[in-house]
Formats: sequence, structure tokens, C-alpha cells
Amino acid sequence: MESNALSDVFGATRAVLFDFDGPICDVFAGQPAPDIARHLAAILASFDRSLENKAYATDDPMEVLRLAPQAGETALQTVEDELSRAEVSAVRSAGLPVPGAVAALEAARTSGRKVAIVSNNSAACVHAFLLLHGLQHLVDAVVGRAPYRPEAMKPAPDSLMRASSELAVPLRDCTLIGDSVTDIEAARATGGRSIGFANKAGKEHALAAAGADVIVTTMLAVTDALGIR
Repeated sequence: MESNALSDVFGATRAVLFDFDGPICDVFAGQPAPDIARHLAAILASFDRSLENKAYATDDPMEVLRLAPQAGETALQTVEDELSRAEVSAVRSAGLPVPGAVAALEAARTSGRKVAIVSNNSAACVHAFLLLHGLQHLVDAVVGRAPYRPEAMKPAPDSLMRASSELAVPLRDCTLIGDSVTDIEAARATGGRSIGFANKAGKEHALAAAGADVIVTTMLAVTDALGIR
């Protein structure tokens, strides 16, 4: 049933949008996200002590970034720049692409569809990873986090809209593959389709509840549905 559902989704798809952290790369595999989050929390707290407890309460660097505007423009710029630096460093020690990711990128390109990476991570870290593993030729566009605009990160549809524009493919003809509820929510907000990548136990229910058109547990399922293996 999963195969038929995937084929139906891809049959109406002219552009495949891949989230980065999860479907393509385990960004913080070599440099744990909680460590980076604590580092960013310390920076943010140096600007505004009233945010210290909230900043240290999360182990997600992105959530620290979302807090940063409350401390002012300089704090936001400092946290953003430091996060981007940390992400570039992290992907250099993250290891190989997620199993099946390269085959899925190749299948999407070979099928004649446009391919983009649409991420809440910085574009710099995505480019660094693609360059490190020789994957640049498989991707038509990289749309990373809009600098100094954490409110534009998914679940906001901003990055998907930018990808649609760069690829010259209407949002209704785009399908996003993502491993988080925010990915699915962003796709739904655009009227496009979504494939939930349940790469960890317990994700399937959350992704389905968010409205994913279909759920996969391996990126090789994407390759199979595109007709190439």
C-alpha cells in the first residue's frame, strides 16, 4: 500500500523537496545538538539574563535561535552567526549521508523532476555537506534558513515558497520529504504534498496526524517509487 501511495504522490510531482537534517544528513551526529544549544544559550543569556532559563531548558539549537529576537537585533545576529558556524563544523564530522539518501536524490533527478533541499539549517552547512560528499550535481537549488529571520523557519511556508520560485515549479506540483511535524505543516500550508520520513520509532503516528500524504521508514522507498534502484 505504501508503494502505491508513493507512486500516486510522485505521479503528481514535478519537484521533490528534501528536508536536510533527517532525510539527507544526520547533522549533529558528530557534534551533539544539546552541546551546541547550551553554547548558544550562554551567548543569548549574556545579552538578556531574563531569557537564560528558557534558553537552557531546550536541547534544540533552533529553539534557542527562535528565542533570540527577544534579546534584540545584535543578539539575534550573534546567535544566528554562531549557529551557522556550528552547523558547518557539525556536518563536516556528521559522517556519510543517511542510508538511501543519495539513491533518492539520484532517482529524483533521473526521473526528470527538479530537486531542492529545503532546510531550517543554514544554506552554508547544506552546501558544505554536498561539497564534501560530491553531491552538488544532484541538487538544483538549496534553500536554507533565512538569515536573521527565525520566524520564517518551518512550519512557516517561506522556504518552500522560495524553493518553488527558484525551481519555477508551482507549489501544488511540489512534494516535500521531511522527518518532522513542522515539515508536514509547512507543506500543508502551501497546498503541496508531503512524505513523512519516520526515521525513529514513534514518528509515524505524529507525521500521519500532521497530515503527511504517505509515510516511509527508509529513503530507499523513495527510490523504489521513482522507478530506479
